[in-house]
Amino acid sequence: MTEPVLSVKNLSTHFFTRGGVVKAVDGVSFDLARGEIMGLVGESGSGKTVTGFSLIGLVDAPGRIVDGSVKLNGTELSTLSEKAMRTRRGNEISMIFQDPIATLNPMLTIGQQMKLAIDAHERLSPQAAEARSAELLTQVGIPSAKARLRAYPHEFSGGMRQRVAIAIALLHRPAVIVADEPTTALDVSIQAQILFQMRDLARETGTAMIWISHDLAVVSSLASKLAVMYAGRIVEQGPTATLLRDPRHPYTAGLIASLPAMAKPGTPLTQIPGSTPSLLSLPPGCPFAPRCDHADDVCKTTPALTMQGNRGWRCYHPVGQDAEVLA
Repeated sequence: MTEPVLSVKNLSTHFFTRGGVVKAVDGVSFDLARGEIMGLVGESGSGKTVTGFSLIGLVDAPGRIVDGSVKLNGTELSTLSEKAMRTRRGNEISMIFQDPIATLNPMLTIGQQMKLAIDAHERLSPQAAEARSAELLTQVGIPSAKARLRAYPHEFSGGMRQRVAIAIALLHRPAVIVADEPTTALDVSIQAQILFQMRDLARETGTAMIWISHDLAVVSSLASKLAVMYAGRIVEQGPTATLLRDPRHPYTAGLIASLPAMAKPGTPLTQIPGSTPSLLSLPPGCPFAPRCDHADDVCKTTPALTMQGNRGWRCYHPVGQDAEVLA
């Protein structure tokens, strides 16, 4: 079996606040193969973005990784110094942020910003840096790429700015890209174009991707496997087609049922009752129990990981067949 390019085991990231300890990420584990795209989905506040920030070492105080392992091509990232992490961030592992207008410098041209990103990890002549930048802009679908290198961010549309952000993330052909809801603010047609291009880029370059989103419909069209997060934990993960067709965790089933496409015309949309709990005062045991129709007294203890083939979930009352429970 091929070694995963990214292996995350029992990752926990906590924020130590005056109000108490916020367990934003609580024992997250998954593997990612070369060229694979994994969707990380869940409601707002489920811990998706903090998981992404933890992977690339961008968790600010009062937060810190308190436990677990993050291995990139066999190298442990969670214990690296900031200086050592900087040599890998943007080079071996990159991140595409949600709002490109907030991450691109309005005072610098696109070409200047891409050259700075190149200079952070290698030395190229100005001509070679310009050639690589133009090549990446072309690859992500920006026409007249060489001329657009001299433009400023405000001269681009929202979709074009996000393409620039993707191109910058790809400059050093990283092994892994973490994409934090990069198409949320874009219209549907532009969103579809970028998703199509990202799928092609992963296949052509071998770059693995973690696509963070609250939109299950968007991720399902892109990712080969899904991990569903709730209250800082992955509650179910598995191949996309299998998980969507046959969800086992009630939360996953609720997310799928709430998709507009699942409702009959003229009928109200299905919704999960209640709201996500505060991470400062999680209920004992299963955090989804207060919103779950199947919850009983046994749910007051934390459910173990249940595995069936290449999928897993944490629930005492799964939807579907019985499976082997791992201790």
